[in-house]
Amino acid sequence: MKIPPETVQKWAITLSEQINAIASKYSGAALLQKKLKDVEPIIRIEDVDGARLVLDFAEEIERMLGSKMKSVKVSVKCSFLYCLDQSFFFRLWFRFDYFNALLVNTMDEEGNFIELGGEFPLEENEHFNKLSVNTLMSDIQVPTNVYNKDPNILNGVYMSEALNDIFINNFQKDPTLTWQYFGSSSGFFRLYPGIKWTPDANGVVSFDCRNRNWYIQAATSPKDIVIVVDVSGSMKGLKMTIAKHTINTILDTLGENDFVNVIAYTDYVRYVEPCFKGTLVQADLDNREHFKLLIEELHVKGEAKVKKAMKESFRILADARANGQGSLCNQAIMLITDGAMEDFQSVFEEFNWPDKKVRVFTYLIGRDMTFSENVKWIACNNKGYYTHISTLADVQENVMEYLHVLSRPMVINHDHDIIWTEAYMDSVLFKSKAHSLLLMTSVAMPVFSKKKETLSHGILLGVVGTDVPLLEVMKLAPRYKYSDGKKLKPKPNYNSVDLSEAEWEDTEDSLRTAMVKGETGTLSLDVRAAVDKGKRPLFLKNEYFYTTINETPFSFGMVLTRGHGQYMFFGNVSVEEGLHDLQQPDLSIADEWTYCETDIDPHHRKLTQLQAVVRYLTGKEPDLECDEILLQQVLFDAVVTAPLEAYWTALTVDEGMESAFLGTRSGLMRVIRYAGSEKRVGKKFLTPVDKENLFTVDHFPIWYRMAAENKPGQFFFYVPHDDINKAHRQKKVELMQPCNTEYPGFMYDTSIRETNSIIKCGRCQKMFVLQQVPNSNLVMLVVQADCDCLLNSFEHNATVKCNRMKSQKIRRRPESCHAYHPHENAKDCGGACGIAVSLTLYFICLGTSLALR
Repeated sequence: MKIPPETVQKWAITLSEQINAIASKYSGAALLQKKLKDVEPIIRIEDVDGARLVLDFAEEIERMLGSKMKSVKVSVKCSFLYCLDQSFFFRLWFRFDYFNALLVNTMDEEGNFIELGGEFPLEENEHFNKLSVNTLMSDIQVPTNVYNKDPNILNGVYMSEALNDIFINNFQKDPTLTWQYFGSSSGFFRLYPGIKWTPDANGVVSFDCRNRNWYIQAATSPKDIVIVVDVSGSMKGLKMTIAKHTINTILDTLGENDFVNVIAYTDYVRYVEPCFKGTLVQADLDNREHFKLLIEELHVKGEAKVKKAMKESFRILADARANGQGSLCNQAIMLITDGAMEDFQSVFEEFNWPDKKVRVFTYLIGRDMTFSENVKWIACNNKGYYTHISTLADVQENVMEYLHVLSRPMVINHDHDIIWTEAYMDSVLFKSKAHSLLLMTSVAMPVFSKKKETLSHGILLGVVGTDVPLLEVMKLAPRYKYSDGKKLKPKPNYNSVDLSEAEWEDTEDSLRTAMVKGETGTLSLDVRAAVDKGKRPLFLKNEYFYTTINETPFSFGMVLTRGHGQYMFFGNVSVEEGLHDLQQPDLSIADEWTYCETDIDPHHRKLTQLQAVVRYLTGKEPDLECDEILLQQVLFDAVVTAPLEAYWTALTVDEGMESAFLGTRSGLMRVIRYAGSEKRVGKKFLTPVDKENLFTVDHFPIWYRMAAENKPGQFFFYVPHDDINKAHRQKKVELMQPCNTEYPGFMYDTSIRETNSIIKCGRCQKMFVLQQVPNSNLVMLVVQADCDCLLNSFEHNATVKCNRMKSQKIRRRPESCHAYHPHENAKDCGGACGIAVSLTLYFICLGTSLALR
């Protein structure tokens, strides 16, 4: 049956008249326009100066981040002043207990506190995500695989007690500080404020501070790692299980500044990921997890020939060095095997001697020690370290040895480089999903032994650091001042997103390159912004402004959208008039915005933003630091929108309207909802779906953004996508993760008022007519229902995925590299050497003990 376009056009005109009449009546738009006309003499509109704003924001952020770095430096200085690096045998003969975070407040059957689990007062604290903490004391977390009363642990905990007062003092001087901590090279983790640590479902505490990015980046310079694993027949059973766990543990010690590949060998060499053949890939979280999945699929067979694998590894590292790729700093090969029988000296003579630019670390797997001397010889003659791993429990501590070796040049130089991590989500301390989805960065510095007798060994004591939630950074550049609020969308296992993924219209990477280089400038782009969970597009013309944040590795960028984002709207009303309307029950303001700073004074932390604003304006809290411009805007909006509450109430009673709401750029919202005959006002009566559409610190609601970018003077009609699905009883399709799969999509060009065509669907075809609904953002689409044209074929592109994972775009590298020092003691390479050191300490302890007797 043919669909007459003329008929569809008439339907569209009729629909336009009806919906615009309904929207005019129920929105109260005419009343709001009249009120704005009445106050027009006191309104002014100003252009937003993006170039000035970006510099002002960057200066504020630099000041805030500088205060965090200062706190870390103070803690590092304390570590030396209080002799954190004393030898453990001076403390063995007296009892020393500490607060173990896992055991605190734990009692035995008789009601007595267990050992290391004494009374530890905890109180819920708003500043620390409403967790129960002790702001007067730090406590100690120890991984399950580390003995919590090991002499090294006890000595380190005792010597780091002085940090407790330093952490408290830092927090008093800077109340915006969050978690402060010291991660010891022996495995314990001192955390302030103290908390009660919760184990996993099996009662295990797997958290090891030495695997955290802040520890790894502070303890070592960037590194290129090639992991070489023996998958010959002799590695079957438990040996292969240990080998896989060893690889995974090594991968866990890598971060964004490191590069890696994994090679498996028998009598031939194969890459566990063929896509990565002959190259190094960035050790970001996605690539590390990808390697782990592939490693689980490794199977043993054949005879081991290590020479070919070693040659291939040296070639990969040499090519990276020659082509300016990879980390451009440390390079190392990790050999995981149960033995090495070949004459491999010629390989090192050809590729690594005499300069020994590549360190070789060896891991002997299994109980058989037949080839231990060969495996150790490889490490000791290539500035590496040899370890023997016979059980799964041995893996963690033995893998950590390589970090100590790589840190030696930095330790010997006494270079205390301060590092900042990339943005990441940390779920370790947080019990709820809402808490765990907090983006943060960490700033950290290493702590070294300064004793002259151990200088050549380069002994790393640990790392001091603190976390900086990115929400705190974003509060210094509030959205209401410059943009329509693009939301940061977390992804599973989120650590950080490359700018090229966020602004993919920048095909030449001009914006990315400029920000990586720390430049200051502007850029214009036509962009398609995906909103409403990727289901709706916005076509925008954006102006990007960017600059560097001095003394940090960061740059700051902001976006102004031409049109709505270019101007600021101001109006003056009296405080008395504004306060009256601000305290009406249907009104709320954005809880996550900073109208007044409530995080400085502990007495203000329990105040909501609306309570803080009211107390400040009434003179009850004159010491509050408040944003005068934002307060001026929200007071004006409260006065101008006040008549809508009575107007909406009358309609909900007489006309059966379900709900009405309004939002302004100052973060103000008015909400009225009816549940049966009961009137409910205010944000607290919103449904869970409504609550996803509030003003937050990092985005404006979807309905606000879409309306703000709509044609002026025209209603924007918005139907939530879930409601569309319910109406058509369609099966909900989950939004899949992007980048590797191509999905069909349809975008409507608003310049096309009407069109019609035929869709071919296999053996049948159907006609459609599309007609623009006048004076709206809607279109009427009429389609023949003769045959099913459901599109369910998606094209996966493996090449796109491979190229994305291998990509080595220009990036800002750490300023320093510590890969070599002439005074390094390369003879300290594991095995018997390590035993000799332990025996020395043992005899000194024994001698001291006898002398005391």
